[in-house]
Order: sequence, then structure tokens, then C-alpha cells
Amino acid sequence: MDGIPADPRTTPIGDTAPIVLASGSPRRSEILTMLGLEFEIVRPDIDERPRGDEVPSAYVERWAREKALHVAEMRADAVVIAGDTIVLLDGRMLHQPRDAKEAVSMIAALSGRTHDVLSGIAVKVPERPIASAWERTRVHFRDLDASEIEAYVETGEPMDKAGAYGIQGRGAALVEGVDGDYFNVVGLPVVAFTRLLASAGFAYRFGGPLIRTGEGPAMEPR
Repeated sequence: MDGIPADPRTTPIGDTAPIVLASGSPRRSEILTMLGLEFEIVRPDIDERPRGDEVPSAYVERWAREKALHVAEMRADAVVIAGDTIVLLDGRMLHQPRDAKEAVSMIAALSGRTHDVLSGIAVKVPERPIASAWERTRVHFRDLDASEIEAYVETGEPMDKAGAYGIQGRGAALVEGVDGDYFNVVGLPVVAFTRLLASAGFAYRFGGPLIRTGEGPAMEPR
């Protein structure tokens, strides 16, 4: 409206930058594509083992940051996006299963239970400090019998997924309910991502290139 000054934190100033996803995860690629973004993929080559007594939330956020920083060294011109996701049951991190037997064991442990999915998300833009956060979503599994679990594992879907299931695929039939960001369970928390972009000085405009803005608002401590 006339007479109301534009907010310099959210008003586009015209500059754009290429987008690079620092991840080989097809699920994160699918989410960015769903958001209408064009991007390149650069897979970071780093060791993702947790440190000593590192708590899960610190672990996922740290690895998202390290992936983004690693790729940003190669692509300093780009908006680099990185994420890391784990499944947490009774304080134990469930990563990708090593084989079908471990996948069966993981799903059996999740059956009839509520577990947490934690994702770290990081955004590194040119000439700005890295911005990062983590998000938690609670997932409720229905009771499963042994034949159901074995039939699901036989599809092969669990083998490259934390916790041995994919909520966006056939694993949707295992899930009774979700509390929180569904896309966090898939692998990239969308609302947290758009907030990080704003904090890093770029605006998401429902597709097309990311547009540089004025100073973004600071992220609130988690």
C-alpha cells in the first residue's frame, strides 16, 4: 500500500544465486523439486559417525552444517542446502539398516510404538555465515505382525532409509499418525528450511530462483 515503507528484511533486491543440494538423498531432491526449485547436486564425501557423548539433536545439526560447509568450499557462488535425518527410539539412533535382517529388527522394534525423527538442516549462502537448525517430528506406528514386516522388507524399500522405512512410499501403510512436520520425516523440514533461507538473506517465492533480500531476521535459539 502507498505510504507504507517496505520491510528491508523481506524486500527482494534482485540478486539471485544458483542452488546446490549437498546430498545424494533422492527424498531431499524430490522435496526441493516439489517446491519448484532448480538445483544441482553435489554429494559431500565426509564421515558421518557421531562423536562420543554427542546428543542426537546436536549430531544431526552438526552433520547438516558440515555437509553444507564442505560443498560450499567448492561452490562459494551458490546457496548450498544440506540435511541429515535420523530415527530415534528410546534414545537410540536408528540409521540405515545394513541388511534385511537388521531392517526386520528395526521395524519390529518400531511396531506399535511412537518414535522421533530428527532432521538437521543447514543453509550456506555467499558471503554470509552458515545458518542451521534441527526439527523433531513424532511418528506413531501401528501394530505389525511378523508377516507384514517381512513382506515390507522384501520390497527393498527400507534398505537406504533411516529407521528402515519410507513414509513417502509403501512404508506409509506402517504409520498410524504423525505429530509435526511430515516432510521432516521424509528428510527435509520445509518450514524450517524457508526460515533458514530468510535468516540467511534469501527469500523463497513459491518457485523460481531464490532472491536475495536485505538482512534476514535472526533465528531464535532452539
